[in-house]
Amino acid sequence: MKNLFLILVLFVLTFSCKDANQKNEESIEIQPTTMQKNLSKYVNVKLTADLSLLTDNEREMLPILIQAANKMNDLFWYEAYGDKTALLNSITDEDSKNFVKINYGPWDRLNGNASFIEGIGDKPKGANFYPADMTKEEFEAAEIDDKSSIYNFVRRDDNGKLYSIPYHKQFESELAEVSNLLLDASKLADDEGLKTYLELRAQALLDDNYQPSDLAWMDMKTNTLDIVIGPIETYEDQLFGNKAAHEGYVLIKDQEWSAKLSRFASFLPELQKGIPVEEAYKTETPGTDSDLNAYDVVFYAGDCNSGSKTIAINLPNDEEVQLQKGTRRLQLKNAMRAKFDKILVPISEYLIDESQRKHITFDAFFANTMFHEVAHGLGIKNTINGKGTVRTALKEHSSALEEGKADVLGLYMVQQLHEKGEIDGDMKDYMTTFITSIFRSVRFGASSAHGKANMIRFNFFKEKGAFTRNEDGTYKVNYDKMIVAMSDLSNVILTLQGNGDYDGVAKLVAERGVISDELQADLDRLSSANIPVDVVFEQGTKVLGL
Repeated sequence: MKNLFLILVLFVLTFSCKDANQKNEESIEIQPTTMQKNLSKYVNVKLTADLSLLTDNEREMLPILIQAANKMNDLFWYEAYGDKTALLNSITDEDSKNFVKINYGPWDRLNGNASFIEGIGDKPKGANFYPADMTKEEFEAAEIDDKSSIYNFVRRDDNGKLYSIPYHKQFESELAEVSNLLLDASKLADDEGLKTYLELRAQALLDDNYQPSDLAWMDMKTNTLDIVIGPIETYEDQLFGNKAAHEGYVLIKDQEWSAKLSRFASFLPELQKGIPVEEAYKTETPGTDSDLNAYDVVFYAGDCNSGSKTIAINLPNDEEVQLQKGTRRLQLKNAMRAKFDKILVPISEYLIDESQRKHITFDAFFANTMFHEVAHGLGIKNTINGKGTVRTALKEHSSALEEGKADVLGLYMVQQLHEKGEIDGDMKDYMTTFITSIFRSVRFGASSAHGKANMIRFNFFKEKGAFTRNEDGTYKVNYDKMIVAMSDLSNVILTLQGNGDYDGVAKLVAERGVISDELQADLDRLSSANIPVDVVFEQGTKVLGL
């Protein structure tokens, strides 16, 4: 009996210990690494589109356009960082390597370009467009060929003297390959406008003379396929805001949605007359040959694919082309829908007053984004006091102020067209979605042009009482005060642009282009709730089933 008793005791203890160990193992929660947290800022989205309406030639052309756009990745890598291969080969951790690829370098674009690879310091303001040790004063004093060109790099010779090298020389072999791909695609083009554009763009890549192809791109009206490719936006150059970075989009026009939108561009001259600023700042007449269309984007590469992803395009940036032809506004409907569903709606559930969440709608999100792009055509491109173009006068601050202008004048356009009965829905939908979109956008940080514009708008609207913060950390829109704040901020921005007031813009950015501790705490709550900041695309011919 004694032996039996001991056996029973041992049996109970053995299984009690085993059970306790199992519970301990089950209660141990494996904490994600810092890099896994970084990767969780992004949610994967498959970039697909309906190809059923494409012709046989268009289906054959699409992979060629994707191949051409894909070449922009390596060019942008060089512009943003330098030697991509050496950097990736120096990293053994796969999560770190993946995060480097998302950011096109070792700096977190959603965290003020903070370095996340040990041993690598701050990102140079001029990225890799200029020597890292070059000062603004040295550049301004130097005698350099085509100094103001947006299509060249600045380098040092063996004696330390600054000189320039054009993009078409720096990337000669790569651009020759892309040029040939565009020519191959042009031979398959059923649309004459697309054929002409592809031929001219192929030549532009070889000589950096992009204006003829920009004009041809504006003349395209009936094409279904499209490609935006080359050195385009100057956001990556935060030293002077002058050097253009390479990128590529491949697009399929949604003909049905585009037909609905086509009439809005015709309102630009009328709306220009009513913008809330003195007459001297609205004497320019916007081009009326502008297109407003909806697209499904099937491939991103280079600048537009780095960090936060673009959901709308307003091009060309050439001021002469804009004044002569206007611009084309491309709304990337499938990418926009992904961000609305996976990011904007979840944000509203945490940060918007419960009584106003019903006003968060995709139609309002689409319209606000669309009219942001249209609003780039309003206002002024040249200063009124002989300081040249707004872009050259405001230097590195020009992009931030231009984005701020488009944000606030986009809402102005919505209000005006809503009053005319040209757009449907409750105006509260547009304003509530507008405020919610600020929370989505400011999570990208305040280091980029868009980031600075977001914070200027947020802080200005807050000071004007356009919204208030509730005790529970949600925000409530004051619709009447928001209309006043929109008008006041429009006046401030348009006046600064027209005056070419560099110091005034610098002050505005320094005072209002920052994220407060209170707002950062609210944004951190979104991260704690695992709401992604942006998207990463699964894309390419296989995803499309080609």
